[in-house]
This record gives sequence, C-alpha cells and structure tokens, in this order.
Amino acid sequence: MTAPKENQTTRRRAPGMLPEQRRAMIIQTAIPLITEYGDAVTTAKIARAAGIGEGTIFRVFADKDELLQACLAEAFSPEHAIRELGAVDVSQPLPDRLAEAAEALQAHLDRMGAIAGSLGHRGGKHPGTVRGAARNESTTRICEALADLLEPDEATLRRPPTQIAALFFGLLFTQPRTDGEPDLATQELVEVFLHGALGGGAK
Repeated sequence: MTAPKENQTTRRRAPGMLPEQRRAMIIQTAIPLITEYGDAVTTAKIARAAGIGEGTIFRVFADKDELLQACLAEAFSPEHAIRELGAVDVSQPLPDRLAEAAEALQAHLDRMGAIAGSLGHRGGKHPGTVRGAARNESTTRICEALADLLEPDEATLRRPPTQIAALFFGLLFTQPRTDGEPDLATQELVEVFLHGALGGGAK
C-alpha cells in the first residue's frame, strides 16, 4: 500500500527533524506568507511553501491561531537583531558601525511592523512575549548590544554608551515620515544623530 503523500513529503524534506526544529521551520516559512496574506493565509498554503504535508503543522501547533501567534512572537523577538549587532566589526569607525547597526535594526522594525500590520485586525491580540515586562526586556537587550558597539569610543561620547544607545534606538523606532520628503538614508540618519541637524558649512 502506498504511503500518503504528506508522509512521503515529510520524510523527504525533513528527515529526523525534532519537533522544535520543525516548529521553527514552519514559523520561518509562514512569516512572509502572513505578511502578504494576513490571517487569510491557509495552513495548506504554508505547508506547500514548507514542502510538508498540512497535517505536519498540526503535530506541532494545536491550531492555526496558535501558529499565527507563534509567528507574531517570533517577529517581535530581538534574537535575530542582537545576532546582527554582535556581528558588526567594532574596529570600524563609529559612523560605519552605527550605519550597519541601523540597517539591522531597521530590518527588525520593518519585520515587526509588517506582520503586526497584517494581523492587526485580529483585535490587537498579541502574545505575552511582546507585552509589558517582556517587551521592555527586549528593548533593553537591543540597547545593550548597541552599547557594546559604542564602547570603543566611550571617551569621546557626551553620555555613557548605554544612554547613547537608548537615544539611537529611540530615533530609529520613532523616525517620522514627512509628506513630500524622502526618508533619511541610513548614513544620513547616523550623521544627523552624531553631528546634529546643522549642515557642514553652518557656523
């Protein structure tokens, strides 16, 4: 008797995969689909994109809602951003370090905004990992990673690296959008942060 197609697919694409690994793989596959389709995305579509049978999803998630909440929690997790910040070469000049950091953090913020916006009509329901103390802890950890990038220049800073890091992250998080004006490029944002709003020829 021929085995069901989903079992054949699962064995071919994910041999020996632990439940935690399978869960992480499904979440990573689902996030871009949720960004595109919101909660209208089907588990069948996610399964096809992951190269697994739909039933495999329900062996690691109780239902679609649990999967969506796990994806939202993953999008808000600071772990990827912290790894990116940790990979920045601290031997570079400070403006270059901050430019790399800004790009990594902007990608993190864009990812959060995209998936939260796609699921926003779910009544503002967010998993506990992105609320209250846990959200504050996430911000604190990101700022600590930023502070590590600032420490080589501590002697030249007006304030301690931790405070400068918090200011920089706040600028990225609240960067305003102005009608008719392009957003600041990463390098320009860093220059404004480090040197202020006055142009180079200003006295």
